[in-house]
Amino acid sequence: MLDEAAGEWSIDGEKAFITNSGTDITSIVTVTARTDAAGAGGKPEISTIVVPAGTPGFEVQPPYRKMGWHASDTHGLSFSGCRVPEANLLGERGRGFANFLAILDDGRVAIAALAVGVIQCCLEQSVQYAKDRNAFGKPIGANQAVAFKCADLEVMAATARHLTYHAAWLKDMGRPFKQEAAIAKLYATEAAVTATREATQIFGGYGFMDETLVSRQYRDSKILEIGEGTSEVQRMIIARGQGLPL
Repeated sequence: MLDEAAGEWSIDGEKAFITNSGTDITSIVTVTARTDAAGAGGKPEISTIVVPAGTPGFEVQPPYRKMGWHASDTHGLSFSGCRVPEANLLGERGRGFANFLAILDDGRVAIAALAVGVIQCCLEQSVQYAKDRNAFGKPIGANQAVAFKCADLEVMAATARHLTYHAAWLKDMGRPFKQEAAIAKLYATEAAVTATREATQIFGGYGFMDETLVSRQYRDSKILEIGEGTSEVQRMIIARGQGLPL
């Protein structure tokens, strides 16, 4: 809430799973918060406020222990009587949620691009391993079961790449891209999870060992189906874009 007499925002609340929120170079965080009175009629007013690191009342929780993405700094944040100047409002008051959703559209293209990289890595690693690994006197890639998995990986990589590039091109051209971003994000991330599973299967026992790259991709890929909106959210966006009354 805004303390008009003091010219300050007073922030209370918590948020989980915040990226890059507790590093030595984290100078600020942006908070999307309700800025009207609790219980006010109509839609709540949501605004974005900048909070500098080290502000009294702003606490960074211990880092999460995650299945993957160990290089990504992730913490919970809590705010208790945290006060910042009124001028720390980012953008227009009441436009925080709209700005947040617009940023998500951009982020979905970026997550789709990450997924393309995961699939491409699985493809290259799997094809090379299928050529190099010999069993029963021949490369395992001579077995149709392995060869078909490699072929499917190539199809997934090509499809995910084209969907992602199309969404990115629409954004660069200043054209609407919400639907295309959701489609690219949904397909590419789900394909990435499938690709890592199939690559691990091709590698067999070695794929289960931490020292293999496909093992890391297997652990890292799952978050792609969750971050910037889950697969279920992407399906809702796509269905709404079709005019369905969700």
